[in-house]
Amino acid sequence: MTLQLLYAESPSVAADLTRTLYGDEFELIHESWRKLFSTSAFRFQEGLAPEERAALSYQRLKLVNESLDSPEQLVLDVERLAALHEWAGPVDAGLATVASIHYNLFLGSLLDHDGDRRDLRAFTNLERIGTFLCTEAGHGNSVSQLETTATYDPVSRTFDLHTPTHAARKFMPNTSSTGGAKSAVVAARLITEDGTDRGVFLFLAPLSNADGDPLPGVLIRSLPQTATAPIDHCSTAFEHVRLPYEALLQADHGRLTPGGAFTSPIGSPRKRFLSSIGRVTTGKLCMSAYSLGVARHAVTVAVRHAHNRHTLGVTARGTVPLVAHRSHHTPLLNALATTYAASLLHRTVVRQWAHTTEAGREDAEHLVAVAKGWLTWRAREVMTECRERCGAQGLLLANGIAGQLAANEGTITAEGDNLVIWVKAAGELLLGHFTPIQPSDIAAADRDLTDAAFLQSLLTDTERIWHHRARTRLHTAKAGNPLNRWNQSVTPALELVDAYAHRLAADALLRAAEQAGGPEARDLLYGLHRLFSLRRVASQSGDLLAEGRVTADQVRQLPEAIEEVIADLAPHALTLAAGFGVSEDVLLDHPITTEGTGQLVT
Repeated sequence: MTLQLLYAESPSVAADLTRTLYGDEFELIHESWRKLFSTSAFRFQEGLAPEERAALSYQRLKLVNESLDSPEQLVLDVERLAALHEWAGPVDAGLATVASIHYNLFLGSLLDHDGDRRDLRAFTNLERIGTFLCTEAGHGNSVSQLETTATYDPVSRTFDLHTPTHAARKFMPNTSSTGGAKSAVVAARLITEDGTDRGVFLFLAPLSNADGDPLPGVLIRSLPQTATAPIDHCSTAFEHVRLPYEALLQADHGRLTPGGAFTSPIGSPRKRFLSSIGRVTTGKLCMSAYSLGVARHAVTVAVRHAHNRHTLGVTARGTVPLVAHRSHHTPLLNALATTYAASLLHRTVVRQWAHTTEAGREDAEHLVAVAKGWLTWRAREVMTECRERCGAQGLLLANGIAGQLAANEGTITAEGDNLVIWVKAAGELLLGHFTPIQPSDIAAADRDLTDAAFLQSLLTDTERIWHHRARTRLHTAKAGNPLNRWNQSVTPALELVDAYAHRLAADALLRAAEQAGGPEARDLLYGLHRLFSLRRVASQSGDLLAEGRVTADQVRQLPEAIEEVIADLAPHALTLAAGFGVSEDVLLDHPITTEGTGQLVT
């Protein structure tokens, strides 16, 4: 059998993989975005300056808005909203960013706070673009320290929105004139007539006029260019800006009468604020969706390139495609396994968040936070590998990897810095959100490394090991110094979060394999699960051996077991990549995918 036939793509199997990866949601939720972003209006444009790219992203936002039957329905449908980010990111990272801010954080916050009482047409028609001003320059994730105030005067029925210090300037939303007139949802401390601080609430504030010029009292300063998506990041402050009573975003977590009487069923100002910014949780799903979309795209490009580009074999006679070399296809297959597992985990988490009840909301928020950190970090690893496997061509923005990789750094920080939200998640796992799964009573010597259930049980063993280690360090630390006690346990606690996420991702991949429609797709998904799990088990083999969960012989067998599954999957890399469903029109717009030459074929 020739190499060309060996590394062929099977369209029918790829279609089965696509159906398994996206389920019924592909036609219902994803296909319209896939088609929209495959059109010429979203093609990469060479030679634009950062300001021009930012302006283009806003122009494209209007095209997205024109394609919608109802922007409100998009905002309220978390699965479709996340899908927007999956397909927008590969063609325009800036578009994905401004769309996320306008639809989710801005319009979503308005709809969540008695939205039916407001006239939202200026925002749903994009006569005004929305942005979200929460983080302050001096406080980062320290919500309790936000300084911006909104002081209510019941006589005039207005709020005085004010930035009291330089550290309180809002950092770094897209508030410039680029894109047109803008309004913002602003997080500020509600100060009632008697001077009582009621905690941080959200306020609707216009920022600029129809020409994009800042309104009186609104101070906007452009920030230095970032290495991420080219967006008009700014520092924004308010000098005693008057807002009407209706500017306060009210809901069941807290209300203020026109006369100045404040009521809330929630005693904790912090909990009231977290209720106010509930859209940040959906934002975590959107950021993760961006990361997955661009990761799938990068893997598809890199796998195509590996098959198109030829190089020398082991002798000087003739050439072989790059993919024929184990050194080249192994990292790509690792990337495929990780990306499938990550995509299926995200799909699971989005569904759970979309259908959660109030009773399950806290657990669902915890899961979203864990997934966001793991998914965006894994996307970085996958995209970095794919960029390297594409060599110098991977550096070209036109090839759809380098720019999206840089923009992914923004997802790692946006909607909660990954490490910060994982530290919180680690504390929750230690103090009540996690009960270790009990070990199997079947002896390790009676299990086999090709057994998916055995591999899955080893992932739960890894969780239990890190949970025990973190709890032990927490309880043996000296009392009287809470920070010191936490510092003693945080490192293994973070490893627990990682182990938890790995196990959930592997479980999602295994369930997908069990439910796959065709036998070939099923076998490939089982192979990906085996590869993904074996790599994780290999990295934890010392602890697993010490705890008697694997035998010494099984540890010795791990490298060979990984080599075997790599060999099994290698001929199917093109099919696995095709299962991501990336648009052929978009792929053929990349110079790297045209015969592997780096030049467009005419």
